[in-house]
Amino acid sequence: MTASTTRRTTAARSRIAAVGAIAVAGTLILTGCGDQTDKASSTPSGAAANSSAPLFSKLPKKIQDAGVIKVGTDATYAPMEFTEGGKIVGVDPDVAAAMAKQLGVQFKFESGTFDTLIGSMQTGRSDLVMSSLTDTKARQEGLDDKGAKTGAGVDFVDYFSASTGILVKKGNPDGIKTLDDLCGKTVAVQRGTTYEESAKTQAEKCKTDGKGELKVESFPTDAEAQTRVKAGGAAADLNDSPVAAYIAQTAGGGKEFEAIANPTDAGLFGIAVDKKNTQLRDALKEALDAVIKDGTYKTALDKWNAGSGAVTEAKINAGS
Repeated sequence: MTASTTRRTTAARSRIAAVGAIAVAGTLILTGCGDQTDKASSTPSGAAANSSAPLFSKLPKKIQDAGVIKVGTDATYAPMEFTEGGKIVGVDPDVAAAMAKQLGVQFKFESGTFDTLIGSMQTGRSDLVMSSLTDTKARQEGLDDKGAKTGAGVDFVDYFSASTGILVKKGNPDGIKTLDDLCGKTVAVQRGTTYEESAKTQAEKCKTDGKGELKVESFPTDAEAQTRVKAGGAAADLNDSPVAAYIAQTAGGGKEFEAIANPTDAGLFGIAVDKKNTQLRDALKEALDAVIKDGTYKTALDKWNAGSGAVTEAKINAGS
């Protein structure tokens, strides 16, 4: 995967606010990841603890006893994970629900601020992160975009493939077709995502190529970045391809945005697990392989028109 692929945003948290798809109220309200998160609804996916499930014995005893896997997510990124009717729904919760049947425990999603999710595993607030998180070597090693150590690294169980999506105003007034077309313009991104990093990398490329300055504006949420594009203050918002496509299809009844895909830079989303928790990591890999084999994985993706991102097997740390 190139630097231009993420997630999130690394990535549309509160992105949903921009498309009017989110209901804020939740049936169960919990505090998010520390003081930086808002209260958000938490929704279990899957059945109650079932020790006779095929892979129950593979789980760590702590999780067997609890009957729950606590999942950190940023539920503002439709169609991957977002809040609707008081529940966290989307591709990730549905894939988790399929895996839950193999593992015999619930996946309980709790929404928090994206850039605090990995740290939530170190504090014990979550057991894993499933939030359209791009598997990168830097994240595996706990490094920032400059190679400096920022915290504990994680292992990824890779479950989805996505490329960069360029979200532009309806009619594409600036004629954007590739990242190079953003030179001399302004791009809006969500802060803390790999798309913020890729936008900055593209800005350096524009400068080197003498094609004009690319100004990067970063916002706490993707919804704010979308608003900036809609208002004409930015030429584009960078996002994951399924998310950009969903926003283009739903925002304002499909009349506000267009999505441009760049499939040449496809990268992998992974379920992030603390490196010390190898037993949980391996159990998740087995569960993902099982649901890929029995077809429930593809069914979950197709429900959200995300089948093009399906992987054929579970892999660990296959990102680049």
